Amino acid sequence: MRKKIGYVLGSMSLGLALVLAGCGANTGTTDTSTGAEQTTSTPAASGETSSAGNTDPQETVDLTISAAASLTDAMKEIETNYELANPYIELNFNFGASGALQQQIEQGAPADIFVSAATKNMNALVDENLIASGDQKNLLQNSLVAIVPADGTNTVASETDLTSDSIKTVAIGIPESVPAGTYAKEALTNAKLWDELESKLVQGKDVRQVLQYVETGNADAGFVYKTDALTSDQVKIAFEVDKNSYTPANYPIGIIEGTKHRTEAEQFYAYLQTPEVLDIFAKYGFTIPK
Repeated sequence: MRKKIGYVLGSMSLGLALVLAGCGANTGTTDTSTGAEQTTSTPAASGETSSAGNTDPQETVDLTISAAASLTDAMKEIETNYELANPYIELNFNFGASGALQQQIEQGAPADIFVSAATKNMNALVDENLIASGDQKNLLQNSLVAIVPADGTNTVASETDLTSDSIKTVAIGIPESVPAGTYAKEALTNAKLWDELESKLVQGKDVRQVLQYVETGNADAGFVYKTDALTSDQVKIAFEVDKNSYTPANYPIGIIEGTKHRTEAEQFYAYLQTPEVLDIFAKYGFTIPK
């Protein structure tokens, strides 16, 4: 302020300006020991100092969850609930066949959490050190059913009925990459019907595509999870496949070792195991392991 006053009065009188300048020299504006000009904080600088202590708004963290296609409906409800409670977390789901998702993770596709519809796909990633053994556990279990169109007239009560001439096509997931397809092949092989039915089979890239084939009449029957069948009013369950005829349909969950959001991934991993979330899974037809 002293400098500003000196400038204004200097325009009025040179003599007065010199006096003020002299006064300024006597008030300690210059350090006589060093000759350096001493500066004081301005109001603007004070404002910057006080604002430096403010906390910046929390950045949004994007979590990518690679999950079996059969989890689609349940996960969408869970996503809504979780994001409402955690506004700085955005869940991005990559749904597909568990085998295909496993390959994507192996090839370096971004993912923070993997939820598989088969133990073998999780075990493969653990063996490759892409998921730590302590960062995975079995979360859910499902069951395999045979479905037919809701308005269909074919009577299908067992695997043997699929050999009827009235059944032209039977849809299953690709056995090599779709767990539901793997389980269907196991069940048909154990029933000694795989070879007989192989010419009728139409293979889908995931269990939801199999469901769609039957819904649209592009297949007379199909093998899907019970949870998938319950999502559609265009199909009906013809029969439930004997659980002793195929590998248990377990759904393990794991945290990807290379996640860039370890804390948030661990939080969501734990959240999926809470009673409130397990109740949502149960509502969609999943079984909770004891």
